[in-house]
Amino acid sequence: MNTQDVLDLIEEGEGFHVEFKRKVPSPQKIAKSLIAFANTRGGCILFGVDDDGSIIGVESEKEEVELIKTAGNVFCDPPVPVHIDIVGYNGKDVIVATVEESREKPHFFRNDGDETDPPKAYIRVHDKSVLASREVVRILHDEDPDAPPLRISIGENERFLFRFLDTHERITLREFAHLVNISERRASRILVRLVRAGVIRIHTEEKEDFYTLAQDLKPPQANELFSR
Repeated sequence: MNTQDVLDLIEEGEGFHVEFKRKVPSPQKIAKSLIAFANTRGGCILFGVDDDGSIIGVESEKEEVELIKTAGNVFCDPPVPVHIDIVGYNGKDVIVATVEESREKPHFFRNDGDETDPPKAYIRVHDKSVLASREVVRILHDEDPDAPPLRISIGENERFLFRFLDTHERITLREFAHLVNISERRASRILVRLVRAGVIRIHTEEKEDFYTLAQDLKPPQANELFSR
């Protein structure tokens, strides 16, 4: 990565693949961003860049690089590989930490020493790193780009869901459980299987996930899926 690459990223602004930080915070905070990028589509963090895109530089590149490495190796489970570049601009150094989309999803935040804190996974949503829901974690765990689409049987609950989505376009886990009068745990299992089968899509927002029909699939087609 060179100076022009950094300037191009700054011009692009913060978003799904890019994050700015004035300085390197604690390894724990860095780890959450690294995990989010690894669990989603990859991205990079520019340290020494203010929120408005102005380059302020880092104070001690050696110490801050070590903090970034610690974040990826110690507080991410499994560890997240991070490629680090140090790029100079007008006498100031910017550290660029690049993370590729992982093939070992999901990555979790490892808070050593606190056994009461359950493992947490993070994903990228717009320009933020947010906590992944239980459903997203399950989908990430089963994600395999080389695997054939899952084929499943369609029952009455699924048909209720398809009819609802055909007219209302989106539904949450709670709404689906209420719609077909089943527990949220059972509703979660159904939704996850339908996402894995490519029948519906999951969309993550900061407060709650919602589901829609796959754009290339209509309810009649969904009924043609059978158990494999």
